[in-house]
Amino acid sequence: MAGQDGCVSNIDRMAATIRHASSLRRARGCDASRMGERSIDGADVTLAASDDGDGIPVVLLHGLGARRRYVVMGSKSLQRAGHRVIAYDARGHGASSPAPSPAAYGYDKLSADLLALLDELEIERAVLAGSSMGAHTSLRLALDVPERVAGLVVITPAYDPVGFDSEERLRRYDTLAAALRDGGVEGYLAAYDAQRLPEGLRESVAAFVRQSMARHEHPGAVADALRAVSRSRPFDDLHALELIECPAVVVASRDEADPGHPFALGETYAELLPAGRLVVEEQGRSPLAWQGGRLSKVIAELAKDAW
Repeated sequence: MAGQDGCVSNIDRMAATIRHASSLRRARGCDASRMGERSIDGADVTLAASDDGDGIPVVLLHGLGARRRYVVMGSKSLQRAGHRVIAYDARGHGASSPAPSPAAYGYDKLSADLLALLDELEIERAVLAGSSMGAHTSLRLALDVPERVAGLVVITPAYDPVGFDSEERLRRYDTLAAALRDGGVEGYLAAYDAQRLPEGLRESVAAFVRQSMARHEHPGAVADALRAVSRSRPFDDLHALELIECPAVVVASRDEADPGHPFALGETYAELLPAGRLVVEEQGRSPLAWQGGRLSKVIAELAKDAW
C-alpha cells in the first residue's frame, strides 16, 4: 500500500488525524449489538458468520471442506490481543446455505461473498487470513479491490497453474466428492487415505480431517464444492501475485505432514508477493497452520505491520 505523504500542513495533518480516528471507530465497530453469531447475505447465498472482539478487523477464511473454526482452531488469542475477528463458513460449508447450482463455487463467487460480507459489516479495510481455498479467495479479492485489503496472511496455498488440469489431480477431487456424497465423513476419510502419511502423523491428521468435515449441514453441497473449486482458477498466472502490494506473510507447511500444500509453492508465493515473507514450523513439529495460538500470533504481527 502507498505510504502517506509526509509534506502536509498542520491543518491537513489535523484533518488526517480526525479522519483516521473516525476510520478506526468504524473499523472497530464499537456497537456491542454486532457481537456473536451473524447471518450475512453473500452474493447469492446466506453465510453463517461470527463477529467477535474489538479493534483492527481480521477476517478468517477456511479451506475447502472445512468450517470457520478451522483457521485458528478455536483460539481466542486474536480477540484477547485487541482485534475484531470475523469468521464465516464459505458457501455450502458449515451452516452456510448451498450455492444455487453445483457449479457456483468458483473463486469469482467466493470472492464476491467476501466482498459482500465486508460491505454488510461496513468494514472499509481488513486483514484477511485465509487457509488454502480461503488463501486463494483473499488473494483474488486483493487483486480485484486492493483498497479493501490492508494485509494478507496466506496460509498453505495450493493453487499452482502447472498441472492444474491434470487428470490425476482432478480425479482425486472427484473421488473425494463421490466418497463424501456416498459414504459421509467416514467415506471421505477413507478416500483421503491418511495412511499415505508418515506413521507419527496419521492419527492426528485423521482426527483433524474427521473433525473439520463433521457438522456440515449440507454435505452434498461440500461435495459439489470439491468438484467446482478444484476446477476454478483464482488468477491465471502466479506472476499476478506481483501486483499485490499490501503487507503479506505466507504460512507454509513441510511436505511430510501436508503434501497437498507443497512447501516449495509457499516459498514461491512469498517470493512473488512484493511485501511478502515466509514462515514455517520448526523441523519435526506439526504444521504451524494447525497450531491455532501460534498462527494467531503470526496474524496479529502482520495486522500490526499492515495497519
